[in-house]
Amino acid sequence: MGTFCTHSGSSGIASKIDLYYSHPMNTISLKLPDSLLKRLEAAARARGTTKSSVVRQCLEQSLDARPSGDDVSCYDLAADLAGSLKGLPCDLATNPRHMEGFGQ
Repeated sequence: MGTFCTHSGSSGIASKIDLYYSHPMNTISLKLPDSLLKRLEAAARARGTTKSSVVRQCLEQSLDARPSGDDVSCYDLAADLAGSLKGLPCDLATNPRHMEGFGQ
């Protein structure tokens, strides 16, 4: 495990950091608008956990849901738009006659 500063004689959780987390954690600073902070606090209370835990879970879900780097396709970027237009032919992407005159 990593090296952690503790106060000598301390019996709080800070002295047992290696037991509290399964691996060392880094600390970051985050600025939030009041409304988002209130939502975060409410979510933490409802889940019976810490704000840090909620932020970690949300980051993991968000980052896992999106491909990273060069793996991002045009479809990945516009997936939420797929099928959102009504009244178009169902074979629009596969029937060549829909492409007649395209680009002229």
